[in-house]
Amino acid sequence: IDLRDRYGLTQIVINEAEAPEAAAVARAVRSEFVLEIIGKVARRLSGTENAKLATGAIEVQAGSVEILNEAQTPPFYINEPDAPVDESLRLRYRYLDIRRQPMLDRLLQRSELVRAIRDAHHRAGFVEIETPILLKSTPEGARDFIVPSRLQPGSIYALPQSPQQLKQLLMVAGIDRYFQIARCFRDEDLRGDRQPEFTQLDLEMSFVDEQRVMDFVEAMIVEVSRTVVPGRPIQQLPFPRMDYHEAMERFGSDKPDLRFGMELVDLVPTLGEGSTGFRVFDEVLAQSDASGVTLGRIKAIAAPGMAESSRSQIDELVAFVRRYGAKGLAHVSVAADGTGHSPIAKFLGDDRIAAIVKAAAAAPGDLILIVADADHERVADVLGRLRQELGLRLGLADPKVLAYCWVFHFPMYKWDVEGKRWDATHNPFSGVLPEDEKLLVTASGDPYVPSREDPAGQARAMQYDIALNGWELGGGSVRIHKRELLESSFALQGYSLEKMHSLFGGILEAFDYGAPPHGGIAMGIDRWAALFAYQTNIREVMAFPKTQSGTDLMLEAPSTPEAAQYSELGLRFVGVETPEAPVAGAADQGNQLGVGS
Repeated sequence: IDLRDRYGLTQIVINEAEAPEAAAVARAVRSEFVLEIIGKVARRLSGTENAKLATGAIEVQAGSVEILNEAQTPPFYINEPDAPVDESLRLRYRYLDIRRQPMLDRLLQRSELVRAIRDAHHRAGFVEIETPILLKSTPEGARDFIVPSRLQPGSIYALPQSPQQLKQLLMVAGIDRYFQIARCFRDEDLRGDRQPEFTQLDLEMSFVDEQRVMDFVEAMIVEVSRTVVPGRPIQQLPFPRMDYHEAMERFGSDKPDLRFGMELVDLVPTLGEGSTGFRVFDEVLAQSDASGVTLGRIKAIAAPGMAESSRSQIDELVAFVRRYGAKGLAHVSVAADGTGHSPIAKFLGDDRIAAIVKAAAAAPGDLILIVADADHERVADVLGRLRQELGLRLGLADPKVLAYCWVFHFPMYKWDVEGKRWDATHNPFSGVLPEDEKLLVTASGDPYVPSREDPAGQARAMQYDIALNGWELGGGSVRIHKRELLESSFALQGYSLEKMHSLFGGILEAFDYGAPPHGGIAMGIDRWAALFAYQTNIREVMAFPKTQSGTDLMLEAPSTPEAAQYSELGLRFVGVETPEAPVAGAADQGNQLGVGS
C-alpha cells in the first residue's frame, strides 16, 4: 500500500504469514481510504529503493491495519497531478483538489510566506494588532460588502476594503510600528488577480518619510524572498525606482515588467516639424494646448523577431489595441539589411521611415508598432498593454527571475467627469509632496467648487507602489496627518464639510489630539504567493476561492436567506433595480442589492 499524507508517500508492506489479520483488512482497501497503520520502519531490500521519494529508502512493515473511513471513487484522479481537470470540478471538490500534490505544495509555500513575513516584522519591532471586521461604510474605491444590523434596524456595517483608518488611528495611539495579516473584502468584478475576499500585509510606521518606508519594505521583501524561494534570483538590488511619469513614458504602465526591454519610444521629435504627409499623424500633432504645447503623442515599441508577421497576425494586433481605445496600429518591418518597410512609407517617405527605425533602436527582423492619439495617456496605456502581451507571447521574460521595482510620486488626483470633482488616485488619505501643497486649491477660490482647471490637478502625492513581474504587488503612501489639510483634500474630492465629518469624523477628530507623521503600505499576499508559485491566477494559491462570478461551488454560497433572517433585520427582497424597472424609495446601496426595508 502507498500511504499518502501531507508529508508525502510511504510504502506499507503487509506480510500475510506474519500478520494475517492485517493482510485480510488490507485486501479491502481502495483508493483514498483513511487508514491507521501500526508497524516497524525498516530499510527496503537492496535494489528496491525509490530515489524519487523522500521515503524511498525505507518501508513500514505493518503489523496492524485499520480502516478508519472508506471513500467513494473521486471525481478526478488524485495521484496524477498533471491530469487536466475542469476548474469548476476542482472548486466543487476543493477538499479533494488540496490532496493533489501541486495544490498542496502551493498552500504549504503560502504558509511559509506568511510565516516569513511575520518573522521579519517581529524582528524589526513591529506590533501585530488585529482590527475589526465590522466597520463603517466609507468610500474606498470599490463597493462595500454590507452587513445589516439586527440590533440597530435600518443601519449597516461594512466589511473592510482595508484597515486604512484604523491603522492611522493606531499611529495616533502611539503604536509606532504596526502590522497585521489582514482579511479584506471588495465587491468588484473579478479577474485573475482579484477575489471578493483577499489577504494583505498591512503595515504602518510613525515618524517616517517615503524613503524610510520604502527602505524597510524593500529589505523585508528581499529577506522574505530569499527565505521562501531561495532558488529564484532577484533581478536588481537595490530595486529600481522611478516616478510615475518615467514609468508611463518608458513602459506605459505603473507596474512595469522589467524582465525585458521593448521600451516605448516617442516618435514626435523624429518626425520633425511640419506635415508628415500622413493624415493620421498630422491630426494628432495638430492637437495643442493654449500655450502651443503638443498634446497628442506618437509612440512605438520594437517587437523582436516579428518582422515576418502575416497580415492576419497584424490584424489581430490591431484588434487588440482597439479593445483598449486605440484607433489603429501602424507598423514598420525591419528587413535583414536594416531597412524599414511599411504601408505608410508612401506617406512618410523613406527618410522618415529610416529615422523611425533608428529612433526605435530596431534590429533586423524586428517589427515596429506605432500608436498615435490626441490623448497621451491612452497612447501610453495601449502600448503598455501591447508590450506586456508581446513580452508573454514571445517569451521575453525569464520566469524564474523576480523583478521588483518601485514606482512613486503618482498624481494626487484624477478628474471625475461625471461627479465633477477630483478623485484620489490611491486613497483619500495620501499626503501631498511638500512643494506641491500650495497646489491644493481651486481655480474658483472656493474649496467646495472644484473644476478640471484647478491647480490641484498638477499635485503629486507621496505615494509609492511596489511592482513584481508586471503585477502591482502593493501600494502605500505617507499620509496627511493634519486635520486642516485633510479637510482641504476632502473638499477637492467633492465632500461637503458635513459629509466629510459624517464619513471620516473619527479620524478628523483624532488628528485634533496630536497625530505624528506616518506612512505605510498594503501588499497582496495572494498575489505574492501566486507569483512565487508561477501562477497567473490567485485562485491557485487560495484554499477555498470563489469563481469568476463570486460563487463558492463547494458550499453553494451565496444562498437565499431564510424568511426569518429577512424578518429579523426588517428587510425584504424587492428585486434588482434596472433603468427599465427602478426600485422606488430604496437607498443607493439597497438599490444595488435589491433590498428594501
